[in-house]
Amino acid sequence: MLADAREQFLTIVDGVRPELHRYCARLTGSVIDGEDIVQDTLARAFYALSLSPDVPPLRPWLFRIAHNAAIDFLKSHARKHTDMHADLEEIAGFEDRPDLAVVRAALARFLSLPLTQRSAVILKDVLGHSLEETAETMGTTVMAVKAALVRGRRTLLQRDPEEPEVAATTRAELDRYAALFNARDWDGVRALVGDDCRLDLVSKSQRRGKQVGTYFARYENEDVALRVVRLEGQLAFAAYVAGAARPAYFLLLEFEDGRVRAIRDFRYVRYIAAEAEFEVLPPAFRL
Repeated sequence: MLADAREQFLTIVDGVRPELHRYCARLTGSVIDGEDIVQDTLARAFYALSLSPDVPPLRPWLFRIAHNAAIDFLKSHARKHTDMHADLEEIAGFEDRPDLAVVRAALARFLSLPLTQRSAVILKDVLGHSLEETAETMGTTVMAVKAALVRGRRTLLQRDPEEPEVAATTRAELDRYAALFNARDWDGVRALVGDDCRLDLVSKSQRRGKQVGTYFARYENEDVALRVVRLEGQLAFAAYVAGAARPAYFLLLEFEDGRVRAIRDFRYVRYIAAEAEFEVLPPAFRL
């Protein structure tokens, strides 16, 4: 019963999830962290609905939950968070129309803004929310939102983000896994998976140990190729469906003593790929 209710809930919110992710990804500067916040948001919302007989207006309610979940995440990771104060002198120069350069700004650039400015710019300029909707989501006033927009737009167009530091990952292990996967050598792939490996099919299911072996059965019947990419300061896999120029989704793997100890597969949240900034790396390993 609980599983059925969860599936029904996920079906209902399916249409708003990509927009929630665009918001959370820009708040954190990461499509991966952004999806973690979306998952937290949906878990909080599902729990809240189980305690209430009434269903609130879905979209604004989910955005308020996402906003609060993002603040909790950023605070727990010691990210920048400041209070917002309206400045009448700055508001006098407020333009309701967003700058296209702001809309197209890279994810990392948004991290140059204090959280309140970041939130206002994303909600109003990137997602097209009204001033009133933005204020409601952020729990503040329209005047304060205007002040944050003026400051945030100005800073966003002036600053260059710092280059993210690339995490230390063993490239050879990723290359070997990809080579076996792309050669459809499923016995070889399974042999690389640790006995206590953790699998997270994001937004779908989790497995551990021997159950992870059955995960590859679906890939045996699909024409998907993996390429090593640099994604947000770490090495990852981009999954390409046959004939596609861009990846459909990403996978993150962790290794220990030469074997896979954890897999995060984002195939069920493919909207991440539309927001991701990544670099495909040249092959560095051959079987």
